[in-house]
Amino acid sequence: MEQIDKLNKVLTHLKHSFIGKDEIIDLLGISLIAKENLFLLGPPGTAKSAIIRLLSQCLEEGKNFEYLLTRFTEPNEIFGPFDIRKLKEGELVTNTEGMMPEASLIFLDEIFNANSAILNSLLTALNEKIFRRGRETRKLPALMFVGASNQLPEDEALNALLDRFLIRVKCDYVDPDLLHEVLLAGWKLEGSVSRERPVISPGEIIELQKAARAINLTAIRKPYIDIIHSLRNTGIKVSDRRAVKLQNLIAASALLCQRQEAVLSDLWVLKYIWDTEEQIEILTGIIDKIIEKEPAGLAHPQAFYNKLPNPEEVMKEVGFLSDRWENETLSFEEQNVIKDKLRYVQTRCDWMKNQEQKQYVQKEIETLWQKILQTI
Repeated sequence: MEQIDKLNKVLTHLKHSFIGKDEIIDLLGISLIAKENLFLLGPPGTAKSAIIRLLSQCLEEGKNFEYLLTRFTEPNEIFGPFDIRKLKEGELVTNTEGMMPEASLIFLDEIFNANSAILNSLLTALNEKIFRRGRETRKLPALMFVGASNQLPEDEALNALLDRFLIRVKCDYVDPDLLHEVLLAGWKLEGSVSRERPVISPGEIIELQKAARAINLTAIRKPYIDIIHSLRNTGIKVSDRRAVKLQNLIAASALLCQRQEAVLSDLWVLKYIWDTEEQIEILTGIIDKIIEKEPAGLAHPQAFYNKLPNPEEVMKEVGFLSDRWENETLSFEEQNVIKDKLRYVQTRCDWMKNQEQKQYVQKEIETLWQKILQTI
C-alpha cells in the first residue's frame, strides 16, 4: 500500500533526526492511523515539541497548531477571536483562521494548565473532534492531538483531560551512550532548514485510517479480552469505552506492518495505556509475557524492543517487593500488583548479560515466589 510506504518514510526521517526517540515516533505513527490522541510526559528539553513540529512539516498541505498553555490562556488564543463583522450583525461566530479549529496536527504543551474557560471546548475537541463554542458547532479536520506535560494531573477535573489521550508515552533524556549521535543529528537538523523531506498528505492519512477499520482482529480478540480482565484485576482501570477504542491501536500496528490481520504481537501497543508511572512496569510485564510467545518475524519493530536491565536496579526492585510482601498488610488487589511486578522483573532478568548476576537475581526472585506461595 503506497500510503503505508510514505508514512514509514516519514517516520524513518524523524528517527534519523531525533536519535533515541524511536518509541515515541512509532507511537505517533500508530496514533495517526488509529485517529487517537497521544500524551507525552517528560521534562523540558527532551525534544517533545521539535518532534511534532518536524512531523507537521512532513504533512503536505496540512496545517499545524502549536501552543503553550498557561493558567491564564484565554479561548481566543486557542480557538480564535469572535468575528467583529458578524458580531455587529448580532452573531457570535469565531474567526478560526490560523487557529486550532483549522489544523491537521495539534500540539498543546503543558496541557494540564488548561483553565475552566477553555476546558469544556477542549474536552469536546479531543473526544469528538468537534469544535463547539456557544451555538457554534463544526467538525474539526484534526488528524491527531498531541498533549505534553512534565507532570501528571492531580486535579480530578484535569484527569478527564488525560483520559482523552489514549496513548501515554514517557519522553526522557536519551541514553548517555547515544549523546554523541544526538549532538551530530541535532547539528545536522539545525542547519537543514531547506533540506528535502518525505511527505504525506492529510488525505492519504485519512485513507490509512479507513483501511485500519478493515483489519481482521479475530485472532487476537480472546487474548485481548483476557488482558483487559487481567488489567482490571490489578487495579488498572480500562473502561468499556477505552477497551473498544484500544482496538484501533492494535489495527494500526497491523496495518503499519502491511498486514490485513492482527497477530498476537500487535498487542504491544497496550503497554502505553497507563494512568500513573507506577503502572508502566506492570503493563510491560503483562503484555511482554503474552507477546513473547510469538515469533518476531511478522511483528512491529517496537513489539520486542527491550532495554538491557541494570542488575542493581532489578535486585533493588526484588528487595522492595519482598519487603512489601513481608511487612505490609496487603489487599487482594495490592497482592496482585506485587505478583505482576515480580513477573515483569523476572522477564527483565532474562535479558541480563552477566550470567553470575543473572543467576543470583533469579535465585532471589524464586525465594520471593516461595514466600508468596506459602502465604496463599
